[in-house]
Amino acid sequence: MKQSSAKRYMNVYLGLGSNMGDRAASLTEACTLISKNIGKIAKSSHIYETQPYGNENQDWFYNQVIMINTTMKPREVLEAIGRIEREMGRVRTEKWGPRPIDIDILLYADYVVADKGLEIPHPELHKRSFVLIPLMEIAPDLLHPRLEQPIDLLYANCQDLSEVIMLDGD
Repeated sequence: MKQSSAKRYMNVYLGLGSNMGDRAASLTEACTLISKNIGKIAKSSHIYETQPYGNENQDWFYNQVIMINTTMKPREVLEAIGRIEREMGRVRTEKWGPRPIDIDILLYADYVVADKGLEIPHPELHKRSFVLIPLMEIAPDLLHPRLEQPIDLLYANCQDLSEVIMLDGD
């Protein structure tokens, strides 16, 4: 019997953020580059304007969560994200500093990965309203593979009270 050589598509949730320049245009450009280089966008949340996290002395962010379908492995996705961030002008100088684009792997299917420079699910996912609210919009029943709780319950128990404001959509 011949083995199938078809690649398996995985659902990957990415968090996008921008607080420099034209924030909306940066999210749009990131989505275009993700579609071209990583995988098709299957779902996307509204865009939210959010208070900065960690370092509050900077401009507010635009944040969004997207779900993509990809055949890439987790490390390949991380490497492609790094290339996209660099192409869009991101220079890592300070933790939680201003940036034209930030792309994080939130969840990769139901994988749990703890490797050098790569942790899936994102280790802070359940602590950040600016991630949980848009993720809950597109996947409220999705189960966090490490905490074994749905996203809406994680949000209900989240202690982050920072402002997350949905922007008007089209």
